[in-house]
Amino acid sequence: MRTPTALSTRVLLICAAIGVATGLLGAVAGWLTPVVVAALPIVYGLVLGSHVLPGIIAQELLRLPLVALLAHVIAALVASAFNPAWAPRFLGTALLFGAVQEGVAALTRYRAWGAWRFFVSAAVIGVLVAVIVGFAADLARLPVWAQIVYVVLSVLGPVAWTAAGLWVGVALRRAGVGRLTAR
Repeated sequence: MRTPTALSTRVLLICAAIGVATGLLGAVAGWLTPVVVAALPIVYGLVLGSHVLPGIIAQELLRLPLVALLAHVIAALVASAFNPAWAPRFLGTALLFGAVQEGVAALTRYRAWGAWRFFVSAAVIGVLVAVIVGFAADLARLPVWAQIVYVVLSVLGPVAWTAAGLWVGVALRRAGVGRLTAR
């Protein structure tokens, strides 16, 4: 039997399903963002961290190149349909997070799929979130304790969402969703 190509129809459909499901979650995160930023900005990293899900689930399930980026872009498009004003932010976040996840996987030549690899990409994303959003939100105006809490939660947010994404990916794999060849 022929081995499927990296972007076979089956892979594209699986990435689309992951993108739609996580895009709906991204839309909810987009709706929550103004409320969180206005009410309790130090926890914004937890909300933004939810955007790691498409790539984590796709990579854990399929273990192929480009699936994280593809799932992220589809999720961003779905989220943008529900909140068009945020479309550039959704797409920018998708490209950044997807590129980091693909980059870490590429460093291991798409051969290392242990949980550690996913958490490395989550930590990198968390640091990027802390720095980028920290400057954008003028974190320096907050008290020192709030700045520390913000940085910790910005790094832990993507890590926690990565753990959830791995759990979903493993469950889908066990259910046979990621099987790329017919039996």
